[in-house]
Amino acid sequence: MDELTRHLKFADTRRGFLKKASLGFGSIALSSMLGPTNAFANTLIGNDKNLGGGILNGTHFPAKAKRVIYLFQSGAPSQLETFDYKPALAKWHGKEIPASVKGMQRNSGMVTNQSSFPLVKSIFDFKQHGQSGAWVSEIFPYTAKMVDDLCIIKSMYTEAINHEPAVMFMQTGSQLGSRPSIGSWLSYGLGSDNKNLPNFVVLLSKGSGAQPLSSAAWGNGFLPSHHQGIQFRSGKDPVLYLNNPEGVHDEDRRRALNYISDLNQHQYDIWKDPEIQSKIAQYEMAYRMQSSIPEAVNTKEEPEHIYKLYGEDARIPGTYAANCLQARRLAERDVKFIQLYHTGWDQHGNLPGGIKRQAKDTDQATAGLLQDLKQRGLLEDTLVIWGGEFGRTSFSQGRLTATSYGRDHHPGCFTMWMAGAGVKPGMVYGETDEFSYNVLRDGVHIHDFQATLLHLLGINHEKLTFKHQGRRYRLTDVHGRVVKDILA
Repeated sequence: MDELTRHLKFADTRRGFLKKASLGFGSIALSSMLGPTNAFANTLIGNDKNLGGGILNGTHFPAKAKRVIYLFQSGAPSQLETFDYKPALAKWHGKEIPASVKGMQRNSGMVTNQSSFPLVKSIFDFKQHGQSGAWVSEIFPYTAKMVDDLCIIKSMYTEAINHEPAVMFMQTGSQLGSRPSIGSWLSYGLGSDNKNLPNFVVLLSKGSGAQPLSSAAWGNGFLPSHHQGIQFRSGKDPVLYLNNPEGVHDEDRRRALNYISDLNQHQYDIWKDPEIQSKIAQYEMAYRMQSSIPEAVNTKEEPEHIYKLYGEDARIPGTYAANCLQARRLAERDVKFIQLYHTGWDQHGNLPGGIKRQAKDTDQATAGLLQDLKQRGLLEDTLVIWGGEFGRTSFSQGRLTATSYGRDHHPGCFTMWMAGAGVKPGMVYGETDEFSYNVLRDGVHIHDFQATLLHLLGINHEKLTFKHQGRRYRLTDVHGRVVKDILA
């Protein structure tokens, strides 16, 4: 008790301390509209490798990308209705998929009782675009104009058959959902280029018939908790409990924060628990965000031509278009990893109507983001990624009619694209069979994709590790290769 009492000598009485410290514990938010006022805060902001600058203290080799915008299309868009044109399916339409093609690949439990598996061509037209001649579906007229900036990978494949483990595998390198996400690994490894904004920001928008999305997809796993993704919400409070309660002034908040930091530092000196340092880091970051967030998320001053570029939905907070515009503003402010999730791509039935609505909600804004980054010179060092968690079967799930059909989950092959920093523009990589059921050439496993992403950021994926429960973990687990053929 004597030691603790001495540590609290700055308070006149215990009651006085509690009165000062209770200026809003629930909303105390992390350092420094007024500037750091104690030695620990100064260490926290940039000098401490674990809390400020990243454990790598640089990169393993020169980075091509400074930041990432990941446009995750949750629910798994069908490659057959988007980028993987298969004209041969027309002659097979309505016929049973050959056993030699279907092989031993798994299907989800949703087709267990289905006795027939008729192949189905896409209802949409495809055309070649740009100098690259890439085939793009008619549902993406805006993205089609940008194909010469895209590196389209048609030969992605994964191991998971259901949404939750597949999303986790893509985002964390494990199907179990307890590992750090890509953004958390980058925050841990590289730190921040803007001390007043989070390293890792998450933006969510919902399509129709949205598949549930777990926050574990942007969790920190076993990494210190200040590396988790920070979700920005639509509306007047992008980050909950960030602002001071009514009647609490900045000076009061700063003083209370200093007291709490001193107490936490005292506990850290005793217990050496790194989560105590994370708690201090979170308080300090939230406090700094009180001044940086309002400016970063305020799109009202954007000129009219920008709204025309992204589409009218960009005026509506919480839409995919608004989030794409927000992503550009965060990229301008050097946020390291900006993760957009747009749900609703899970079309087991009435795929033509469902995917057409999804494309209408996302196509213009996606292309607008690319154009906006390009005209500002940001695409040169920003990596943009588009894709879902797996693909869709070439056979129909449920009843096949002249105007409607569905497609089941398919891990065997699917399409993603990348654009910007360090990847070859106007490239189509990999090939699937005439049914878009199996990879024929240049397969890209999820861990290969993750290794390549880290490589573009200057990181050797085998060397960014964290020891947990006696084992050294990494994003790519125990395998993965950099896909050098797509590197510029």
